[in-house]
Amino acid sequence: MFDWMVWTTPVAVFFICIALMLVGMTVWEIKSPTVLRKGWLPMATTRGDRLFIGLLLAAYINLAFLGLGERIAGWLSLQSEPSVWISFVASMAVLALVMRKA
Repeated sequence: MFDWMVWTTPVAVFFICIALMLVGMTVWEIKSPTVLRKGWLPMATTRGDRLFIGLLLAAYINLAFLGLGERIAGWLSLQSEPSVWISFVASMAVLALVMRKA
């Protein structure tokens, strides 16, 4: 069923984290309904809005890292491409920043 996708450990961890975030956000919304809040984004957002924006940014960071992996290895004179765990940590940090400050 999932043969079309390369399921490496980082990919599986990324999707498991997204699923856990969605479950957590659903429970949080049921327990404590959200209110609009204005952060540094140019619009008022709810928790769900910030999660969506953060997940989009996380996906873009991971895709950019995968696309630039060879070039990064060349720029830094590495023997092989840098680990995708670096992009995972960076994307989760950006997601946390958006959820907290936006």
